[in-house]
Amino acid sequence: MSDHKNVTPSEAINRRQAIFGAFAAFSSLGALSPGTLARPTEEISHSAEAIHQEPVFKASRKRVYEALTDAKQFEELTHLSHDMRISGVKPTEINREVGGAFTLFGGHIVGRQVELEPNERIVQAWRVVDWGPGWYSIAKFELVEQGAGTKIVFDHVGFPMGLAEHLAEGWKAHYWDSLQKYLA
Repeated sequence: MSDHKNVTPSEAINRRQAIFGAFAAFSSLGALSPGTLARPTEEISHSAEAIHQEPVFKASRKRVYEALTDAKQFEELTHLSHDMRISGVKPTEINREVGGAFTLFGGHIVGRQVELEPNERIVQAWRVVDWGPGWYSIAKFELVEQGAGTKIVFDHVGFPMGLAEHLAEGWKAHYWDSLQKYLA
């Protein structure tokens, strides 16, 4: 077998022609019918929902990051949400290591930390506890300096169909509005 490093350009072209010729021959014999090859359009969802929001806060990236990743601070933030004052249920728990679990809003929201880049980015496998087993969405918080404040470029994908409007309203009411109050 020849060393591939010593292949001349004409040999490479001849190999490509041979491979293409073999493909064409098998295809013409019916060995490779159109149904044999993957149809990308059948494998790609064109009906997925996503949420994109860009709230701005009058606080440093560090302060915003800490409020979202520190259990004590997030618990205080939770109590500022007008209809999420949950008592007698699970406390806020936030593991601040990649792979660590979190429990928010009295146990209504659970998940795992996928990526934590202090003061820059939080990526979570995030779910509402009443979603079907194994169903996790991805919530990404990108913290961008905006003058003396911070903009969160937020994207949420992979949640069950039909929940986008409800979840978008929830992010605004329970996260962004409460975070505004907490950071004031």
